[in-house]
Amino acid sequence: MSGPWRTFDEAKAAIERIEPNRTTTADLRASGIDPYESPNVQLLSYSDILLRFPMGVSIANGPMDRGLHECLEAGKSCTGYSTNIREVKRDRTGPFWLDALGFKQVVDTTGWQFNALILVVGDRVVYTLYSGQPQIREHEETRHPLGPIQNIGDAVSVGNLGR
Repeated sequence: MSGPWRTFDEAKAAIERIEPNRTTTADLRASGIDPYESPNVQLLSYSDILLRFPMGVSIANGPMDRGLHECLEAGKSCTGYSTNIREVKRDRTGPFWLDALGFKQVVDTTGWQFNALILVVGDRVVYTLYSGQPQIREHEETRHPLGPIQNIGDAVSVGNLGR
């Protein structure tokens, strides 16, 4: 596991439990969201946050979320936590001998991906946002009709042929 949650739904529920203006950084640490202890939790500086929310674009599109506005107004007192967790499993499911000899490889990929942003002013969470992909299902087939000799041309360079 590469983060504090085992499933997309666990991650979503953890972010939804955060209450802006009530949840503190100590509460986040207690729930496993800590950039110093948790894998895949990144600490964001104020300039990192500004890059994600260009002020001119936000104001032009209408009212801004109060917590986001508070963060942007707080300047360097605002920091953020960002997490990007991708849990995937790749299974080679094709016929063993065709795969082993390099004729055909079949890979099925399953899993989920979750991204979250938490903005903090001082010691208090003011804004949360999450997104992701609850289910990843991919199927990939690679065929090499010539099997193990398919890429032999890559192994032989023109410079070595004359020797």
